[in-house]
Amino acid sequence: MSKLTLKAGTRVSSAVSDAQLMVIKVPAGEYELTCGGAPMLGPGESADGSASLADGDAGACLMGKRYVDPEETVEMLCTKAGAGTVVLNGTALDVKQAKQLPSSD
Repeated sequence: MSKLTLKAGTRVSSAVSDAQLMVIKVPAGEYELTCGGAPMLGPGESADGSASLADGDAGACLMGKRYVDPEETVEMLCTKAGAGTVVLNGTALDVKQAKQLPSSD
């Protein structure tokens, strides 16, 4: 599996759907990033049409949602919706939940 060098501001796109993400926060390094079971494409790369959505992948990337790893060290913003679950280094990214605001009694 190919690795992508990610940093804040990097835009990546899915090889199997219309999904596009922008990196918001990530520790410097190389990562295995997939969507729908196929490696995501870095800036300037284009899909060759050989990849297809993995069987049983019913996930979707929703526009405007932020996706984070369990420790919230990696955060990505979906800039274009598409089919497929986003997976970073073998761990599926989840939609970031809104923080609970304190009550204003």
